[in-house]
Amino acid sequence: MAWLSISRIAPRLAFALALLAAPAKAADVWVVELEGAIGPASADYFVRALDRAAEAEAELLVLRLDTPGGLDKSMRDMIKAILASNVPVATYVAPNGSRAASAGTYIMYASHIAAMAPATNIGSSTPVNIGGGSPLPLPLGDDEPAEDEPSEDEAEGDEEDTGDATKPTPSNAMERKVLNDSVAYIKGLAELRGRNAEWAEATVREAANLTASEALAMNVIDLVAEDLDALLAEVDGRTVDVDGTEVTLATADANLEYVVPDWRYELLGVITDPNVAYILLMIGIYGLILEFYSPGIGVGAVVGVICLLLGAFALQMLPINYAGLALIAVGIGLLAAEAFSPSFGIFGVGGVVAFVIGSIILMDTDLPGYQLSWEVIAAAAVLSAGIIVFALGAALRSRRAPGATGKENMVGGRGVVVDGFEAVSRGQAEGHVRAFGEVWQALAARSVSAEAVAALEQGSRVRITGVDGLHLLVEPEEGS
Repeated sequence: MAWLSISRIAPRLAFALALLAAPAKAADVWVVELEGAIGPASADYFVRALDRAAEAEAELLVLRLDTPGGLDKSMRDMIKAILASNVPVATYVAPNGSRAASAGTYIMYASHIAAMAPATNIGSSTPVNIGGGSPLPLPLGDDEPAEDEPSEDEAEGDEEDTGDATKPTPSNAMERKVLNDSVAYIKGLAELRGRNAEWAEATVREAANLTASEALAMNVIDLVAEDLDALLAEVDGRTVDVDGTEVTLATADANLEYVVPDWRYELLGVITDPNVAYILLMIGIYGLILEFYSPGIGVGAVVGVICLLLGAFALQMLPINYAGLALIAVGIGLLAAEAFSPSFGIFGVGGVVAFVIGSIILMDTDLPGYQLSWEVIAAAAVLSAGIIVFALGAALRSRRAPGATGKENMVGGRGVVVDGFEAVSRGQAEGHVRAFGEVWQALAARSVSAEAVAALEQGSRVRITGVDGLHLLVEPEEGS
């Protein structure tokens, strides 16, 4: 019996020893590459990649970043995803020559691991609508700085020491609120990750900037790595705080999985371009106007609805000025009113003015990559003006054109006598003529002589001079 028990246990024991001896499965590290301005498309792409990495239980997600900045809302969406993720995120500014400016700096501070390649830089995080303005001028007549102001030489020395741009001066309460909100936000991220909070405030208030080696020395980043392999070797065995839990990374010999942008990212990248969204909106609106103006097989309605929905979807993801959007809507409404009930230019001119002003102020941001092109605005304005010209021309032509129906259209027409005219009690000769495809009762006009009336025999041609009730007034046609 003992021999039987051993024979049963031995295979199971051997299988267990084989499992223990088998090499552990290498960790999976996901790599997401973002290059260019951070916007709705890139934020959506990153957040979805981070969710998929969490579902796959990846060891680490590396965000390879090169950005001049981006939209505040998109940046905050990415940071919220990083802070709530159970997968550690390492933001790596690479390759050489890349930068993590403006919004990229906030993302670096929010990441569990912040790394940079040599010859890269970080900083310049002042909100654009504050830092983009020119410095305030000195009062007229002040040739020298005041006693409490630094001299030009001292100012130059300060710039050499810090490498910072001119400190922006908020000119109103709203700019101060935006600036202080940005400072508090990045300092909170710095405290969470144990990074340099003083420099974080300086990069927002004074647009401070650092190279990779300077950032490492000042505890702005965690490490400098030549390439991705060096980065994974450096972080192997490092312990990071992931949503309140200490996690030790095991990235040695990790399997790299590069996330490839899908069709959703490409589509969002195209339609969230402000110029493309604006063009889609215009095509949608004018397509619907065309369909209502001249109903047909529905091509205008179908194309209009699709483009209008795509344009509206893109605009709700972009920082738009609702006053500008309202002006565009009013302008298009006035143009439609001009097309349907012409006012000889009053509605049209007002519509073009409202349309152009609304287009100029539509985007509520100073970022260069999110401004409407003047060429696109001009093309849309010319198209709108063309609608006015078309509507006014159609109105003038309709006024000058002869009537298509009614008595006015019958006068001057031609007819053929069906039977001879005979005198009636009213002193006019009466007969029947065929005109406009029908047989009418007709009276000889009073100006027609008796001899001419006698000549109105069957088959002779007459001209209609008027309408009297249900009778046509006719006279012999010249040369008939």
